[in-house]
Amino acid sequence: MRSDRAKVGLTQTPSRALLHACGFTRGQLNKPFIGIANAYSDLVPGHVGMQRLARAIELGIAAGGGVGAQFGTMAICDGVAMGHRGMFYSLPSRELIADAVESMAEAYAFDGLVLLTDCDKITPGMIMAAGRLDIPAIVVTAGPMLSGRLQGRRLDLVHDTFEAVGRVQAGTMSEKELVELELEACPGEGSCQGLYTANTMACLTEAMGLSLTGCGTALAGSAKKARIAYDSGVRVMDLVQEDLTARRVLTLAALRNAIRVDMALGGSTNSCLHLAAIAHEAGVELPLETFDEVSRQTPQIAYLRPAGEHMMEDLEWAGGIPAVLNVLQDLIEPADTINGKDIREIAREGQVTDPEVIRSLDNAYRAEGGIAVLRGSLCPEGAVIKQSAVSPKMRHFRGPAVCFDSEEEAMAAILADKIADGSWAIVRYEGPRGGPGMREMLNPTAALTGMGKEESVALITDGRFSGGTRGPCVGHVSPEAAAGGPLALVQEGDEIEVDLEARRLDLLVTEEELSRRREAWEAPTAKIAKGWLARYARQVSSAAQGAVME
Repeated sequence: MRSDRAKVGLTQTPSRALLHACGFTRGQLNKPFIGIANAYSDLVPGHVGMQRLARAIELGIAAGGGVGAQFGTMAICDGVAMGHRGMFYSLPSRELIADAVESMAEAYAFDGLVLLTDCDKITPGMIMAAGRLDIPAIVVTAGPMLSGRLQGRRLDLVHDTFEAVGRVQAGTMSEKELVELELEACPGEGSCQGLYTANTMACLTEAMGLSLTGCGTALAGSAKKARIAYDSGVRVMDLVQEDLTARRVLTLAALRNAIRVDMALGGSTNSCLHLAAIAHEAGVELPLETFDEVSRQTPQIAYLRPAGEHMMEDLEWAGGIPAVLNVLQDLIEPADTINGKDIREIAREGQVTDPEVIRSLDNAYRAEGGIAVLRGSLCPEGAVIKQSAVSPKMRHFRGPAVCFDSEEEAMAAILADKIADGSWAIVRYEGPRGGPGMREMLNPTAALTGMGKEESVALITDGRFSGGTRGPCVGHVSPEAAAGGPLALVQEGDEIEVDLEARRLDLLVTEEELSRRREAWEAPTAKIAKGWLARYARQVSSAAQGAVME
């Protein structure tokens, strides 16, 4: 066993003594040692119910003949960190989570891992560690939150709190109504109710074969989720016996299948960062163009919030990811899964129970997938947009730039209604290096939507967006402004044009003028000069490569 190096032989007498001090018996030390990476936190709705799931996982491991041992990782709730200094730490925390899981798995020589996770950066961070370690691993995502209710209306976090800020500012909602929404929008445990980043990554984890069938959409707090947790504990013991390691699952085909499901669902643009980072750790080449290639081939068959009105509970009750795979089965590539089945077998077994929530290919909501990758003079290395959340009139848009060098500057101008209709709001120096940490721009995008400007003002940033963003919002612009990319050279009033059909994003300024500006440009002083984020800013790659640390 892998764990023998930590607990077998004369030289490991001190190690055994310390493990006995933790309560492990001599008999237990003869069994496979399974690490349970438990991201439990009192501070994240998606994580507050994890202790019940961790207990179920432990029981499953014991039933399978192993010994489970829990250890913790950090968990940042993007919704709480949004709009202030805390968001600088969100994306970088993904790297720390991967490092923490790697550190514990190597220090204790675990024979396998169960990764108990939920929410935006925790799930990809743990999967990155699994790919890096290449040991048997299974992921248990804690599940989506149920929708809120108020006066017979279904509520979700983004539409009914973030966008409500803009409605209050515009005078279309009272502060009394806002307080009522605060209390009712998020009724309990689980990841936020729409197809935002947390739920996108949970669905894609199942689609790439790292979770048991049904895990991605099984609701938080449900008995089904608890049963999946128990079965995952049992199943990880089989993985150890079969030596079915993470990289045997995390193949190019599996990652392409995950991208295809992402496009069919209309998921978060953050998946472009996270899947690229997972591929990097698994030793798989996954260029940004792959996302656009798969998007052009994949009809969007679901329409969940923020773009549509369905929620994760509807997707679960309509058949979940197996049903989505069933509709897509002719497009799905052969790939192993931790279930012991090829993903195509799971696809054949899936069943759609609500054809309005999960449509057939010939009745799709859109002919293409939810995300488009743009190229052009403003983004030579690429940019991404959630095209499923863009209205038809904004798919080809040209207008003058209004420039802001931080999210705070942009947010103040938006709330003061200082950005004219027909303009581009440029929010730069918010990329992986310049942010640092590539903050999400949900506050400004939600404010624009709440103020009724999602069809009159577009936004471009080298930062990123929440899965809850809707409207003509282009993110991940690469190279970023802090690296001297073209975004740094944009001046007030410059014309910018986007054409989603042509996948173009262009700054309509002559090359001669840009050369002049480039010679005069000076790199900005680092916003944070000490601590973890200063190290991160020096070592992080561009968004086009997944914002991984070099």
